[in-house]
Amino acid sequence: MSQEMHVVLAPAGTGGGRRSPGRARRGPGPGSSRSGRLPASGPREGPRSSRARRRRRAASSSRRSVSRSGDRIERVLGELAVGAPLLQVRLHRLPVARRLAAVRAGELDAAWVRAVPSAPGLELLPLWDDPLYVALPEGHPLAAERVLRLEQLAGLPVRLAPWESNPPFRELVTGALRAAGTGPVLGPPFTDLRATLTAIGTDRAPSWTPFYEVHGLPSVPRVAVRPLAGLAVTTSLAVRPDPPGPALRHLLRSLRAVERETSQHPCV
Repeated sequence: MSQEMHVVLAPAGTGGGRRSPGRARRGPGPGSSRSGRLPASGPREGPRSSRARRRRRAASSSRRSVSRSGDRIERVLGELAVGAPLLQVRLHRLPVARRLAAVRAGELDAAWVRAVPSAPGLELLPLWDDPLYVALPEGHPLAAERVLRLEQLAGLPVRLAPWESNPPFRELVTGALRAAGTGPVLGPPFTDLRATLTAIGTDRAPSWTPFYEVHGLPSVPRVAVRPLAGLAVTTSLAVRPDPPGPALRHLLRSLRAVERETSQHPCV
């Protein structure tokens, strides 16, 4: 008998434009020192605590420090199709708050989320980390640097998606800027990655935007892309704290299989 599993799509780049399969959670982000592990409250006491520990190990036993989220999510879905051919996977696109609410309500089996530090009533299982990058005008003096730090970007307007589009990522970036002692100087809003990078390359007033790699680094005329030192975004799986059903167990097995493959072949 076939079964259905419902998961949700997560925004790609910086949230607010393109989307990639899966649901993602982000832990350490721009200028943040967060580790990307489960919330400080930790697993609950008793049998549920034991289950939480087992699920965390299942999701991240071989977690690597760097990944291209879009590629890895597609590989997870491919592994799921091979390992559970009768399982029908339904993908959805929802804002962060709605996808977490849908998981709590049982409407979704799981959701990938980025930059969510906690989710009341849910388990957040860290999966992998994506480094952050800075896009800025090619002619700006900072483009001569091989790697950038947040304090170097002080005073340069940053393009971020509106808060309602992706609260966790925006909160992470603005909080990191404040922690770096620069304070966010907000520029025009981030729309989608390609349009925002095009605007950065063509506008007279310089600005920058942070993003993470999904399907390779973009190449846009008059735009320089540089790594942002010491910062990463964590992708996690949000699930209910109940014992996982068959569909979710299939997903966790597929995640482990992809992590094993990535550990053996880091360039995959």
